[in-house]
Amino acid sequence: MPVSLDGKLVVALSSRALFDFEEENQVFEEANDEAYMHLQLERIDIPAKPGVAFSMVQKLLAFNTPEVQQVEVAILSRNDPVSGMRVFRSARHYGLGIERGVFTRGAAPWRYLKPLHANLFLSTHLSDVRSALEAGVPAAQVYPRSAHASDAHPTCVRIALDGDAVLFSDEAEHVFQTQGLNAFQQHELEHVDTPLPDGPLKPFLIALQKLQNANHPTMRVRTALVTARSAPAHERAIRTLMSWNIAVDEAMFLGGLDKGGFLREFEPDFFFDDQTGHIESAALHVPSAHVASGIAGHK
Repeated sequence: MPVSLDGKLVVALSSRALFDFEEENQVFEEANDEAYMHLQLERIDIPAKPGVAFSMVQKLLAFNTPEVQQVEVAILSRNDPVSGMRVFRSARHYGLGIERGVFTRGAAPWRYLKPLHANLFLSTHLSDVRSALEAGVPAAQVYPRSAHASDAHPTCVRIALDGDAVLFSDEAEHVFQTQGLNAFQQHELEHVDTPLPDGPLKPFLIALQKLQNANHPTMRVRTALVTARSAPAHERAIRTLMSWNIAVDEAMFLGGLDKGGFLREFEPDFFFDDQTGHIESAALHVPSAHVASGIAGHK
């Protein structure tokens, strides 16, 4: 009987999201893929340093036990198969239970997300992220020079997400961008009892909540909604989550305040937002990724 990933939280990510391959990538940018392959082969026995997504992946995999495998992490990379050997060796060095990988040597790898049943795809390649989102797969562009996660919460996966165009559709964001704040507030008051349509990362949040509800003996999940919304527009966001039977642990309605300082205090393993300005601010403090979705995410 074939192996199935159904029911698991499946994270697919590029090797450069998981490990710090910035020095090797510079060789690729300045020379060619042959030079890159040669360098990776030279360093095959040298474990790569942890990258931006390392903390999140390490903690998610800690939910797996010999009896129950709740999380699957797969490498989905533009790397070549030779360089892929170093990726797997590095994962093994850190005790990461990663067994599956697809290496495409420069070709777009996002088309393999559907057979993986991925709940999240993380890549440094914006074009791959946009293609994945267009195919209906939750995806975000990792900022590889983001700050790394705090080590203060070793038994808790902490995830922070924006609302509009991330958890929710960009319906309300479209009103704000085209008509201004007053029209946005009025629109949300008029539609307060109407749940917002689904956004691109809703399936990821659902999978996280399922993991949270599994009552692992030691590991926990903590989620935060971090949004530029403020009262009275906050209520529609909360009512939408309630209609989905989803409960976030924290909600920050910041009314346009800079998100960076708040995220520094929350200490997430990852933060997702559709606006590059918010990501650039957040990346100074926490691991961050751009959800290239909606009217603001394509600017």
